[in-house]
Amino acid sequence: MLDERDLNYIIKAHRESLDPKKTTRYWDEKTPYSMHPIWCAMSLLHETSLPEDLRKDGSQALLYHDILEDTQFPLPPWLSNRVIGFVKDMTFESSEQEWKEIWTRPKEIILLKLYDKTSNLMDGIWMQSGKRKEYGEKVSRLCSYVMREYGELNITRIARAII
Repeated sequence: MLDERDLNYIIKAHRESLDPKKTTRYWDEKTPYSMHPIWCAMSLLHETSLPEDLRKDGSQALLYHDILEDTQFPLPPWLSNRVIGFVKDMTFESSEQEWKEIWTRPKEIILLKLYDKTSNLMDGIWMQSGKRKEYGEKVSRLCSYVMREYGELNITRIARAII
C-alpha cells in the first residue's frame, strides 16, 4: 500500500520546505511536520470496513495531501491518476475556501478530510478556546457526514472523543 519511497519522499519534501515554519508541527515546533500525513495515512489503513482500493489510494492521497500546499515539491510521477485527483481535490488556497467548498467534493474527499482535520485537533493545543470550539464543530459536521456515508469507523470514534 505505502512503500519506502512514498515515506522518504514526503519526509524530504516537508523537511526541505521553503518556509521553516512548515517543517515542524505548530504546537511544539519540534515534531516533524511529516508525522501529520503519516498519521493520517496509517489511520486510514486501519479502517478494515472500508474497501481495499479506497484504503490503498486514500492512504497515498493522505500521505501526499499537503505537498502542493506546503512544499515546493511536485507530486511524484509514480502516483496513480486517482491518487493525484484525490490530492488535488483535497488542496485549497485557504482554510476559509476549504471549509466552504469541501461539501462540493466527492464523498471520498470528505472522508479523507476527516482524517486530516482530526489529526489537527489532536495536536491543536495551540488553538485558543474559541478557535478550537469552532474547529471542533466543523470536524463534528465532517464526522456526521462520514458516519452517514460509511458507518461507524475508527476515525469517527477518535474524532468524537476529542471534539
